[in-house]
Amino acid sequence: MPLTRQDAWNLDEDLLLAEVVLRHIREGGTQLKAFEEVGKKLSRTAAACGFRWNSFVRKQYKSGIELAKKQRKESKKQPKVQEKEHLQEETVPKTEPAGGQEASPAPPVLNLSDVKLFLDQLHEKAQKTNGQEKSLEEHEGRIKELERQIYYLSAENEKLEKELKTIEADYRALIEIMERARKMVVLKEEDNQHKVKFQMAQNGNLEKIEK
Repeated sequence: MPLTRQDAWNLDEDLLLAEVVLRHIREGGTQLKAFEEVGKKLSRTAAACGFRWNSFVRKQYKSGIELAKKQRKESKKQPKVQEKEHLQEETVPKTEPAGGQEASPAPPVLNLSDVKLFLDQLHEKAQKTNGQEKSLEEHEGRIKELERQIYYLSAENEKLEKELKTIEADYRALIEIMERARKMVVLKEEDNQHKVKFQMAQNGNLEKIEK
C-alpha cells in the first residue's frame, strides 16, 4: 500500500506511535528510526509520523519520555560497571613464590554453614530483584493508564473549548442583534417626533398636527 494516507489520526495510531518512540528512546535508538517503523505499520510517511509526534502526541507523554530516558541511562551504566570490575581484576598483582615457580592455587575451604549462608544471600537477592521488577512493571502500567487518561481528558477539554467558543460567538451575535433593534426603536421614535407639525388656530393658538 503506498504511503499516501492523509486521513486523521485515531487513538490506536497515536498509542502505537507513542509506544514505538518510547521504546526507541529506552533502547538508545533515534526518533527517526521510530517514525520510519511506525510509518511502515500505518502506511504513512516518516515525516507525517514525526509531525504528529512533535505537534500533539509528545505533549501527552512527558512523564513517559522522562522514564524512558532514565531507563536508557541506567542500561548504559551497567556495562561500564562490569568493565570496571573486569579491569580491577586484571590489575590485581599476582604473587609468585620464590624461585620463579608458579604456585598452585590453594583449594578453597568450605563448610556447610558457609554454603548455607551463601545460598541464603543469593535467594534474598533474587527475591529483591523479582520484587523490583514487579514494582517496575506496576509503575509502567500505571504510567500508561495515566497517559491514556490524559489523552482522553485533553480531547474532552479541546471539545469543550470549541463549544465555549461557539457559545461566545452566538452570544456576541445576539448582543449585536439586540443593539441594532434598540437603535431602530430610537430612530423610529425620533422620526415620529419629527413628523409632528403645528398650525395656527382661529383663536390665534398653535395646534399640533400629526401625519
